[in-house]
Amino acid sequence: MEERLIIAGFGGQGVMSMGQLLTYSGMVENKNVSWLPSYGPEMRGGTANCNVIVSDSLIGSPIVTEATTAIIMNKPSLDKFEKDIACGGNILINSSLVDKKTNRTDVNAYYVAANDIANELGDNRIANMVMLGAYLELTKAVNTDSVVEAFKKVFGESKSHLIPLNLQALEKGAEAVRG
Repeated sequence: MEERLIIAGFGGQGVMSMGQLLTYSGMVENKNVSWLPSYGPEMRGGTANCNVIVSDSLIGSPIVTEATTAIIMNKPSLDKFEKDIACGGNILINSSLVDKKTNRTDVNAYYVAANDIANELGDNRIANMVMLGAYLELTKAVNTDSVVEAFKKVFGESKSHLIPLNLQALEKGAEAVRG
């Protein structure tokens, strides 16, 4: 198994923390992982994306040139990264903020109203966790228990009271893509 993932959006959407959670989750499961962050030149609200690889095999390079999946949080990211998905791969689009469909007909497209779902749960900041839940449902790259362990590592014990809400977000994201 090898998942080559591009996660993209703008600063403040939790793009980097999603990537870190996946990376630490893979480590919890003794998988090979890499996380390569990239930020735009803006100080605030600029572009943010990361490449994440979770693999049972050794990883040759942290750069993802042909993603098995892309998680797209905003329209500029769709415009920039939809071409970088392998034929037959997955694209998850935050349909709360992206009002267009992918131009690709050779990938599996999923439209998840992540911000709307997060607002229904009472906290717009967990839209990234909704998208992560959708991703995990589709790929099974890591399991939810590992994400909980990773959450403690990424955000610290002081934020562990937020785990139940984040678990709800993961489940709602999974529900959004279940057939």
